[in-house]
Amino acid sequence: MKLYGRRTSINVQKVLWCLGELGAVEGRDYERIDAGLDFGVVNTAEYLALNPNGLVPTLVDGDFVLWESNAIVRYLASAAGNEALLPVEPKERAGVERWMDWQLATLWATLRVAFLGLTRTPEPQRNYDVIRKAHAEAGRMLAIVDKVLIAQAYIAGAEFTVADIGLCLSAHRWFSLADNFGQVLEPAPLLPAAIEWHRNLSSRQAFKDAVSSQRK
Repeated sequence: MKLYGRRTSINVQKVLWCLGELGAVEGRDYERIDAGLDFGVVNTAEYLALNPNGLVPTLVDGDFVLWESNAIVRYLASAAGNEALLPVEPKERAGVERWMDWQLATLWATLRVAFLGLTRTPEPQRNYDVIRKAHAEAGRMLAIVDKVLIAQAYIAGAEFTVADIGLCLSAHRWFSLADNFGQVLEPAPLLPAAIEWHRNLSSRQAFKDAVSSQRK
């Protein structure tokens, strides 16, 4: 398999983390090709033939090409037959996929405004009112996660699933912004259950391999 995408992308990290949980090793089981931002590649005709969006990640598995991070994660877990990561029972699977969709369409859609505003936008061009609003709204959303995690160990139930991957990576960025830019953001809400959940997940080797080599 080939995976196109830079390691600093949250959506690429989802795939890398999933691959790690499945026991796949970069360079042995798949090849990762840097693409996006300063690496370029995504605007080439060859890449656009694989992914017309010109975004990362893109997975090439033999003659099968797949883009969209959540679709790739579901494909990998299903192809591996890992029913712990992605249950096959319809209600259990729907519960997992609900949180995956919520992370991408609701939480990250809001949080990315603050994340990109503070990590990719030059300071003179930053709109701090918009940034503060986005970070605070993401905190309100993470309070929903915190409430769920008071009653159970993982977001979809008693076991770690692919739903935890995207949510944890989003929470990781939210906590990092609160730590590194606290002087310009609203005070962060107390999220004890989410903090413990994040601490536990960030100790997993697959998380470390996917995330710890970078800071954004």
